Amino acid sequence: MGDFDFFVGTWDVANRRLKQRHVGSDDWDEFPGISVAHRFFDGAGSFDEIRFPTRGFSGSTVRILDPSTGLWSIYWMNSRRGILELPPVVGRFVDGVGTFYADDTDEGRPVRCRFVWSGITPTSCRWEQAFSTDGERTWETNWIMDFTRAG
Repeated sequence: MGDFDFFVGTWDVANRRLKQRHVGSDDWDEFPGISVAHRFFDGAGSFDEIRFPTRGFSGSTVRILDPSTGLWSIYWMNSRRGILELPPVVGRFVDGVGTFYADDTDEGRPVRCRFVWSGITPTSCRWEQAFSTDGERTWETNWIMDFTRAG
């Protein structure tokens, strides 16, 4: 429990998101965000809302720990779609790095999705999303968020 306690508080977020996925592009869209995160269930749960002021939408993440397996399930919601996105990514922290996976679809094609939380300090951390279309032989990182604690 408490793996996401580092994330509690307010963060300034530098986002880099690929403009086109699955085409070998290196053309990134960069934009700011502001995230506010909370914990619940004595650290076995985590919730945040991130606002993207220059993009006109927000997102929220709910993370819940299964105490019987030690695995976290991470669910995403987007204000534009208004639904809880499924499936969640599932995984755990090992040696200070959190790695989470799901089988999903992107633009109509099946993908293996991976989230990685790394570089965790009291004032910064990084989240990355990558997709694999070839059974995890290769990964394309398509969204990076660098968090800096606000205030």
